[in-house]
Amino acid sequence: MAEYDRYAHLKAIHAKRKENTHQKIDEAIKRLLKANEKINFNSVSNEADVSKATLYNNEDFRSRIETLRDQQSQVPTPKQVKREMNESNKDALIASLKRKNKKLADENKQLREQLKVAYADVYKKL
Repeated sequence: MAEYDRYAHLKAIHAKRKENTHQKIDEAIKRLLKANEKINFNSVSNEADVSKATLYNNEDFRSRIETLRDQQSQVPTPKQVKREMNESNKDALIASLKRKNKKLADENKQLREQLKVAYADVYKKL
């Protein structure tokens, strides 16, 4: 009978558990990116169902999460873009709306004139 090597067996179990954890973390990061969610240690920890200490202690995951977090913080959110609208953008928007308003008022006036002509034609036919 072959001799049982407890140390090798425990080492294999640990390697398998470590591989499963890495896979769960990779998949969690991919899901968060796909869903356009914020990437940080809390969100990855919750999504992958692993402890934050695991993420902090593993240099690969730690640097990956920090890099993704920094990249997301540099991309402005729609709220930030709206807040950063400066005066020239507002002036351009106001001018555009004024032009559109004038165009609609002219069109309305023209349609009213056409309606008067149409009413006159109907009245003449009576």
